[in-house]
Amino acid sequence: MQLEMTAKQFRRLLDMAYIGNWILNSTRGDDRFADYDEVESLLFQKAKDEGMDALTDYWMGEAVPSRAFAEGGIHEAIMEYENNVFFDILAEDLARRDMDDVPIDESNYQELASRIDAYIAEFEEHGTDNILVDTGNT
Repeated sequence: MQLEMTAKQFRRLLDMAYIGNWILNSTRGDDRFADYDEVESLLFQKAKDEGMDALTDYWMGEAVPSRAFAEGGIHEAIMEYENNVFFDILAEDLARRDMDDVPIDESNYQELASRIDAYIAEFEEHGTDNILVDTGNT
């Protein structure tokens, strides 16, 4: 297979591969999807071969993203995504809970959307500061 791209496009591909592999494997411990690690390694080896030495290190003989790559801002993008997803999921879960987890259809979709919007507005203004959990100890 042959793929032609500019150095800038290849650099973006490295970012996308890293982000994708992070999402798939970062929480899996020893049960990683090895085939995704392999693809990432191939891409970072190609980066080294193309003179992008600062982006690649080696671990156990495999090309891996360098510390400079990982600390170069890519995790800020991942964290922004994770924060947005966290609040979106939390808002929907709380809205569904408030509606007693009834199935959502045309008759109650607007209510769900309204509740989600209210939670999102709260999170945007206060983050999690106003979330309280009754632990039964009070």
